[in-house]
Amino acid sequence: MTSIAIVGAGPHLGLAIARTFGSHGFDVALISRNRTRLHDLVGTLAAEDITAAAFPADVLDREALTQALKRAATHFGGIDVLEYSPLGEPDSTTLTTPADTDPSHVQQELEFQLYGAVTATRAVLPAMREAGTGTLLFTTSARSVDPQPPTANINAAAAALRNWAINLHKELAGTGTQAAHVGIDATIGTPTFYGQARVTADQIARVHWDLHATHRDQAEHIFRG
Repeated sequence: MTSIAIVGAGPHLGLAIARTFGSHGFDVALISRNRTRLHDLVGTLAAEDITAAAFPADVLDREALTQALKRAATHFGGIDVLEYSPLGEPDSTTLTTPADTDPSHVQQELEFQLYGAVTATRAVLPAMREAGTGTLLFTTSARSVDPQPPTANINAAAAALRNWAINLHKELAGTGTQAAHVGIDATIGTPTFYGQARVTADQIARVHWDLHATHRDQAEHIFRG
């Protein structure tokens, strides 16, 4: 049985990715810091005959994240796909313009986006390389490519993650393990920003599936709706 670990699993994109991969026979490991939300997601997926399990962890706690992924691998007999897309809580996320950005504003986002992704990758990649197969998918806003002044600190960290993910794709070429970045230039079920299209999470989740199943030579997909 194949499995996917979704880091930052939530009721929108995370659930859509779980459903998409689950409909293709994948077991689903759900990882986030919100235990109640994870419990609800497991129940939702179970009602749809998708096997899922919760592994609570905060991406800012590197040891906890590593252990959660190890527990998931033990539970499901391995992790075949890693999808990383944690989303900060609005009431705890600081937004700064370029001129108002302090190094600490960027550091927090680097911890959340880049360092969390690196930690998660280190937990699953050795087994993938040994098996000669696997997929690593890293999701950010398309502001990682086309930044906007109101969210400069977040954009900078997302750009760092994008750079690292594409470079990882290059390193892994020919090994059987795929790494790719998904940049979302759209909003999911909310009023649009910067003229972005309004889309469903299911539409974006299909991009993740295609990068895993059919476009394994592709390092990046910018989704614009």
